[in-house]
Formats: sequence, C-alpha cells, structure tokens
Amino acid sequence: HKAMKNLTTPNENESRSVDARQELDLKIGVAFTRFQTLYFQDKYGNLDSSLVSYGPCQTPTLGFCVDRHDEIQYFKPEPFWTVTPIIEKQGANIHIQWKRGHIFDNTAALFFQRVMRDSRTAKVESVTTKEGKKGRPIPLNTVEMLKVASVSLGMSPHQTMHLAENLYIRGFISYPRTESSSYPEHFDFKTPLKFQISNPIWGEYVQSLLEIGITPAKKGHDAGDHPPITPTRAGTEEEVGGVAAWKLYEYITRHFLGTISPDVVYNKTKATFSISSESFTLSGVRMIRPGFTAIMPWLKPKEQVIPSFETNDECPIVDIVLGDGVTCPPDYLTESDLITLMEKHGIGTDASIPVHIQNICERNFVRVNGQRRTLVPTNVGISLVHGYYKIDPEIVLPQTRATIEKDLNLIAQGKATYEEVVSHALQIFKHKFEYFVKKINRMDELFEASFSHVSQMETTNKLKTKCGKCRRYMKYISLKPQRLYCQTCEETYRLPQGGAIKLYSELQCPLDGFELVLFSSGSGPRGKSYSVCPYCYNYPSLEGVPVGKGCNECPHPTCPHSVVQNGIMEHGDGCSGVLVFDPNSGPKWQMDCNKCNYALYLPVGAYKIKPLKTLCEDCGAKEFEVNFNKNNTPLPNDETLHSGCMNCDPILAPLTSDGHTRQRLARGRGRGRGRGRGRRGGKKKT
Repeated sequence: HKAMKNLTTPNENESRSVDARQELDLKIGVAFTRFQTLYFQDKYGNLDSSLVSYGPCQTPTLGFCVDRHDEIQYFKPEPFWTVTPIIEKQGANIHIQWKRGHIFDNTAALFFQRVMRDSRTAKVESVTTKEGKKGRPIPLNTVEMLKVASVSLGMSPHQTMHLAENLYIRGFISYPRTESSSYPEHFDFKTPLKFQISNPIWGEYVQSLLEIGITPAKKGHDAGDHPPITPTRAGTEEEVGGVAAWKLYEYITRHFLGTISPDVVYNKTKATFSISSESFTLSGVRMIRPGFTAIMPWLKPKEQVIPSFETNDECPIVDIVLGDGVTCPPDYLTESDLITLMEKHGIGTDASIPVHIQNICERNFVRVNGQRRTLVPTNVGISLVHGYYKIDPEIVLPQTRATIEKDLNLIAQGKATYEEVVSHALQIFKHKFEYFVKKINRMDELFEASFSHVSQMETTNKLKTKCGKCRRYMKYISLKPQRLYCQTCEETYRLPQGGAIKLYSELQCPLDGFELVLFSSGSGPRGKSYSVCPYCYNYPSLEGVPVGKGCNECPHPTCPHSVVQNGIMEHGDGCSGVLVFDPNSGPKWQMDCNKCNYALYLPVGAYKIKPLKTLCEDCGAKEFEVNFNKNNTPLPNDETLHSGCMNCDPILAPLTSDGHTRQRLARGRGRGRGRGRGRRGGKKKT
C-alpha cells in the first residue's frame, strides 16, 4: 500500500542490464548447445541425454560437481595412528583426547604408547568452566531456505521453490524470492505472531513470546529487494497443500519464531590432562537456557556430562589404546554445498539457482544420490567438463561468468551502455566458439572413450524401416534421444521424444522414399499418434518449415500423408492447430489436434472411417464416409454406410465427443474453416 502511494519512475539502466543478461545467455547458450548436441548425438548411441547443453551459468555449476568428483578420484588415502588413554573417575572409564589428534608415523605412535604406559596416572593440569552462547538464526532468505530444505527436508531446490511459490500465492508466506536476511526497521512482528497463537504445535510458545517480549532479530544483509521470508497467516497441513508443503511452511514458521527468540545459553567445561609430557583434553556441555532451540530443537547443542575434576587430581590410567585409520576423500557435493559455491562465485541469482541445478539433473549430467542428496556426475557431465578444460578452460570456470556479471552491473549503474557490453561479450564468445568448433576433437576423444558409436549399438527392437537413399534397413536406437541410424549412409535421423516408435504399415514418403514411422504419445483419452518421415522431420521438404515436424504438421500440397490431405478442420477455442484424422486409431477412431493434446472421438461402433474430399456446406469441414458394424448401426433399416460432416450431420454429430463427455458437439464448430489450412470449402446455406 505504501509503495503504491509512492510510485517512482522505473530504473531503465537496471532494466537494460537484465535485457543484456538474457540476450547474452540465450545467444551464447544456443550456439554451443546446438553444435554440441548435433555433433555428439549423431556419433554416439548411448549418451542417454536428450540435450547436450551449454549455459554461461549452467556449465560452471556442472563444473563444481565435476571438480569435486576429480578430487575424490585422485585422492590418495594415508594411514594414521592415534593414542587414546582411558582413565578411571568415580567408577567410570573415560576416554580423553590427544591434543596432537593423530600422526602419520606408526613408529612414533608406538613410541608414545610405550612411554605413556610407563605412567600410572593422568594429572589434571587445569579445569575451566565458561558460559557459552549459540546465537539465534538470522532472518531467512531464499538461498538459505533452499539449502535447509535440501539438507533437512529432502527437497530439491526446484521443488522447494515450487512449493514456496504456491504458499506465497495462497497467502501463507511472504514473497519467497529475496536476497535480504535483515528485517526492515519498522517490521510488524506482532501481527504474524497473533496468527500463530491458535496453532496446536507452537501456539503456547508464541503466546510466551508475546508475554515476555520478543528478542530483537539479528541484522543480516539488506539487499533492498524484499523482506526476509516469514509466515503471513496460520494454516494446517491440509490447508497449505499436503505433507511436502506443510514441512516447508513449518520450517519457515519455526525459523521466523527462532529469529526473535533468545540465544541458547550453556556452560562448557574443559579439563586438561598430562601424561608423560603429552597433553589431553576432555570437554562437557550443560544446558542452562534452551532459547530459540525450544522451537528449533534440531539445532540444540548436544549435552555431554563429565565427572567433576579438580586441578592436580591424579586419575588412574586403565589403558592406553593405539588406534589406526586412513584419511578419507571429501564426499560428493550436496545440493546445499553446490548452492553455497554458486552464491560465493556469483553464479545465478536466488531465482535462477534452482533452475541451473535442475537443468544439470534433467539433462543427465549429474544424478542425485541418497538421503543426503549428493550430486554425482555422469559420464556425459564428466566428459563435457574435462573437454572444456582441454579446449578452453575459461568457458567452464566461474570467473568468466563473474566478469560478465561485473560488466552487466556497469549497465545497471549507468557506467556502460547496453550495446557496448553485449557487443563486447558476444565478440569474445564468438572467438571462443570458433576455436571450440575447431578443436572439438579434443572433447570427442573423451566421449569416444566413454560411449559407443551408433554403428556399434546393438538393438533387440523389431522396428525395421528403410532408408530412402540406400534402401537398406536403418537401426533404431531407443536410448534417449530416440533416433534412427543408417550404417550404409552413416547418417543419423532424430525422432520425436517422449513416446513410442513403430513401423507405419511400410508406407513410404513420396517425396524422399523413406519409410514412415508411427509416433504414439500418452495413453487413454489424452493419447495420440501421428506418422513421421525420418528425412522430412530433419530436413523439411518445403522452405520455411521448421525442423522437427511430423506429417500431421507438414504443409506439402501433394503428399498424401500431409496435414493438407488429412486435416479435417481447425481446432479453434483459441488454439491455432488443425484436427487431423488418425487412420490408425480404429476401432476407437479419433481426430487429434496437431498443436495441443485435444482429441475428438468419432462414432463408436464404426467398422471403417475415411475422410472424403467433399466439404460440409455449413461449416467447411471435410466430410467422412462411415461404415458401421451391421450389429451396431444407428442407421435406419439396418443400413451400414453413411456419409456426412461430424459437426453438422444429424446422425454423426451426436455420436462424437471431445474426450471429456459423450455429448454432441455444438452445431457449427469450425464454421467457415476449410481443409485444415483455414480455407473455406463451400458456401453457407441461406
């Protein structure tokens, strides 16, 4: 309300900075991604990655994961030894810790053990007890929420942001995209606290806060964007949207309450011992006031009670234990670790960090493992990053992105123009891209060592479809991405993804001689299928037609499989698609929109249906010839053959449905539309 009453002119420089970032990310990413994808998918059959992508933020993110993988692979474990005395006090055996920790010389460790065994007691050199405090958390920003949700709630950053956005839209929390971790000076704490009094879990705690007074929150970072994330109203698990949403809402609420609660207060006692001139310690912790951990119990310091010692006490030694072990490599990065590195190096923003992590997971560059959600790079991800290092390390190192961000900030500050920064960055990456293309063989050597050439892929699939050039059978590679490979011509043909591929009745495309395949996606009322020419899908027959179109979108005027021949009428209802008859859908005949998932179901019980060239005079749609089963015909006198428009014919129209209800379509649907291409087909009756 206050902001709306004090409107100011938007900062054009900041807007131009955002535009520059989008343009650079798009142009650089598309150039590298298209080249990599075409190059490697045409050569290797088991990449298991539908898009070999590059991104100015995505690739350094992947680089962090691969760098940690390399640390693990090249780590050399070392044996070590430690000496642990066991002393007796008040009838209990107590292990005390060696100040040296551990040593890497076995002979020296044996010497220390032998010398200590000559001593009968451990002397208490000092005992100190100090009051310690564990500070309450600072207010919650987006990055911290993502890290905690991954570590403690088992949620991916992408899922966390999705849940947080829904909670915000439904009014349960404040805006979840913020870099600020400091409450505004005049922040209203009492209103959100009063909303929580009725909560059966933490209502009493909230009431006590209001009675004794809240503790001033710590000052974090004020980014000047939005306040920290807080609850805005009370809600139950059912009201907020289920178990996952409740877990996030509960954490946000508890964190908010923790930020305005007292610190934890505890006593820490430390006793120091000496045995044969070697020093040892024993520490204990005793809670005094739980403070904010009463509402955030998982952060409570672990209490450890130790016996009472006095300076100069002599404690009998029970045993001197020589332990051994080996050093361990670091673990793979968790999502929380990765977010920390991205924030440190300025890779992405609070809004885009989840997207970059999600991308490297979806494209099979890394896999998320176990409850700790560690990020383990795949062979594709490792080969990519190692390849970048061999060709041009700057395109994977985070410093490159940091330099771009620095220049973009100059636009926001009015110290540089949009044109200067974009032109300069594109010129640099143009040279990098040209050099990358020239030296791609360096990366290819790594892929060759990890993946099989398409010609070497074995397949048990029965799909056999002929190449239109050599007339030999091509090999169908079902691994993602699906494609066909001709061993004779040594060419790869991409296919639609996300569905099943099978032979289409051995029919050929009359334009290039390739045998058609049938692509089917979905099931039930939303399933649909259409024919695809492998050659036209990759190399369209008409200029201006984009790559990746099936026969149901091919505008060729003479091909019998094109939308020109099989399109019945325009979909309408705000969709620019055409309803195309599916001749393979029988006995449950249907027409499918070639732009969306809409399906129009044709008369049930029809033995055969085929479109005619004649057009309906009322609506311009193509008419059909329907041959009904003689035992299930709606025609009078047991007739089985009937022709008419599925929209307007009084017999056929009531037998059609739109995939949702078995109701007659509104008369005149598609009015004025022609052969699936928007042309009128006949005059309206007057």
